[in-house]
Amino acid sequence: MITSSHNPKVQLARALLGRAKERREANAVVAEGVRLVEEALAAEWPFRFVLHTGGLSERGKSLVVRLQSHGIDVEQVSADLLKAISETENAQGILAVLELAPIPYPLIPNFVLIPDQIRDPGNLGTLLRTAAAAGVQAILIPPETTDAFAPKVIRAGMGAHFRLPIHSLSWNEIQRISESAKLKVFLADMTGRSCWETDFHAPLALIVGGEAEGASNQARSLADARIKIPMPGGGESLNAAVAGAVLMFEVVRQREM
Repeated sequence: MITSSHNPKVQLARALLGRAKERREANAVVAEGVRLVEEALAAEWPFRFVLHTGGLSERGKSLVVRLQSHGIDVEQVSADLLKAISETENAQGILAVLELAPIPYPLIPNFVLIPDQIRDPGNLGTLLRTAAAAGVQAILIPPETTDAFAPKVIRAGMGAHFRLPIHSLSWNEIQRISESAKLKVFLADMTGRSCWETDFHAPLALIVGGEAEGASNQARSLADARIKIPMPGGGESLNAAVAGAVLMFEVVRQREM
């Protein structure tokens, strides 16, 4: 059992739970909790190692057995030590250090999400979770959006990271992808046309701007059209995650008609 905070695995996990710079340099991320580790295992995501306490639930204990049967390095740590490095208030007694290995970008996408200047980790994670449910084929993360593989984003994504291609790119790279795939780029903006009156059948990319400042100038330049969600009750705007959910499922609704 690991009991020392100086253990290399403990130190790496603590560093990865901290800054994006550490995650990029180590090319690794952390998934905490039984469900997220289950999702990573089901997706055959590459594991480096798993740390767990002795107080796991029956589901957690079963997961440890499955991890070991897959040849994954699993070690028990003291409960106090895992609690000290955990990002969650109610830690479930297990975390995995995973390779940072995004799923390859699809060759011919027809439904892409671009979350622009989304700085709240919970909002970004919720957008990713909704995107996975709506059948979005790729997420393009532009500069100034929070790190998509930050611990809070991964938790809010509820496994979306292991099912969706999520790539951090420059605006020039995003433009090249949009042009090569012949995507029509829609920007969520209150000055746009009603989403209920807009045709979403053609291949598209949807830009959802940030909570405070909205979309960036680069996003506005890339957009082919602007769309809005009519709000009969008034109000300046919706939360970014809510607005994104409404628009993504309007695309789903139209395409299934």
